[in-house]
Amino acid sequence: MKKSLALLIALGMMASMSACGSGETASTASSAAESAVSEVSAAESAVSEASAAESAAGEETAELATVNAGKLTMSTNAAFPPYEMTTDSGDFEGIDVEIAGAIAEKLGLELQVDDMDFDAALLAAQQGKSDIVMAGVSVTEERQKVMEFSTSYATGVQVVIVKEGSEIASVDDLEGKMIGTQRGTTGSIYCSDDYGDENITMYDNGLTAVQALNNGQVDCVVIDSEPAKKFVEANPGLVILDTEYVSEDYAIGMAKGNTALLDAVNAAIEELQADGTIDGIIAKYINAE
Repeated sequence: MKKSLALLIALGMMASMSACGSGETASTASSAAESAVSEVSAAESAVSEASAAESAAGEETAELATVNAGKLTMSTNAAFPPYEMTTDSGDFEGIDVEIAGAIAEKLGLELQVDDMDFDAALLAAQQGKSDIVMAGVSVTEERQKVMEFSTSYATGVQVVIVKEGSEIASVDDLEGKMIGTQRGTTGSIYCSDDYGDENITMYDNGLTAVQALNNGQVDCVVIDSEPAKKFVEANPGLVILDTEYVSEDYAIGMAKGNTALLDAVNAAIEELQADGTIDGIIAKYINAE
């Protein structure tokens, strides 16, 4: 519509100038009119390109639509120090919380943390009720069937906590013992596979499992090494076995098929690893031994 109007104006100018004179004057008028048409066309082209850019940006924003507009919603179980925990003032902190915040900033979003049981946190991401789940989540074949996973950002090691003087001296001694685990974690899954459900007692969080160990309700607790260190520090009389149970990679989970968010999160992780941000966050909470 704009182009047609511009052409009509330019043609009108040509006709008007031709009527006012002849010869060189008419030729000059024609050249001026053609120049005007060219300038209008260039302007329209610039506007068209700008509109296309705006449209592309709009499409990109639409592809990264989140559960809550302008926010990156993270479901977690904030009882897994030093990855996620609650401060005395009720705020959330930890490795996962800070990394998620850095990712959200890269994506131009505000981080929102939703605290819940571990199983519920996984399910929230699977069902698209949260954008991502971060709670020391390990990648397993079963989870990959129902979730997308980012590239790994940290490594976790499952260890065994026992009372001092326990007859359990290594992972080889776990057979026939009652093992406490956190429900839904890989530690719980591995123990069930290795020792049978009848030898596993599952708890809503690691702290409750450790309390059960103190109370003599279980013989040991299998949990990630970093939370294990925190629990042992706070509970004199408990120790961590020297032998590791299993090593695994932590990644960010999200709804199956949400490739736009997956690509954006992976790109952010790559940048945060390259500039040392992730290493800095981990070092803040975990002292190198």
